[in-house]
Amino acid sequence: MIQLLFMVLCLEGMVAFLLMVKIGPLRELVMKCLDQVKMRKGTVLTIAGTISAILFSNFISIIKIQNKGAKIGTMTPMDQVLWRTNLLEATLMGFSLFLGFLIDRMHHYLRKLIVLRSSAGSSKKEFERLEKEKLQFKEKADKAAEEIKLSQKQLSSLTETLKKVKLESEEKDKRVETAEAHVAALQKQAADLLLEYDRLLEDNQNLQNRAHGYRS
Repeated sequence: MIQLLFMVLCLEGMVAFLLMVKIGPLRELVMKCLDQVKMRKGTVLTIAGTISAILFSNFISIIKIQNKGAKIGTMTPMDQVLWRTNLLEATLMGFSLFLGFLIDRMHHYLRKLIVLRSSAGSSKKEFERLEKEKLQFKEKADKAAEEIKLSQKQLSSLTETLKKVKLESEEKDKRVETAEAHVAALQKQAADLLLEYDRLLEDNQNLQNRAHGYRS
């Protein structure tokens, strides 16, 4: 029994050491083994309950032996051997239960730490993705602002060109109106000249008729 308890204590001490100190892939291997053990929770609780019952029985035996020695005034060599054996077994079992509880808590908090690290890693990736999207959005916004400025410049240039064209069109319209008025005046003058020419032709014809009448 004592040899078995020593083996259990050595095994638990090794497991606790591997959980505390990371040596290559051994910690991950121990974590996986403990995950498998915790899946059989009923068996673990049964073993722990059995050890607790034996520990309680040893305490009872130690108390009985001490009471017996107190009544007699001294303990026989056999009682001393039994007392020391029970005390050693109780001590080993107590340490075994304590190490088992310590390993369970270490496994629990290490598992939580792994989950937190994975969550932190995913959060970091998400943060980096958001930063990248922010930079891309900023670049797009800067590019859009430059395009807007360029469009505004082009719009201003087109507005000025339109004003110039409008002014030129108005000037051309005025020139056309002036030319039309000049043409109308010339046409009126030509008509007056034609009338005057016709009148002169008629006067000339009358003069010729008179001259011909005088000759006759």
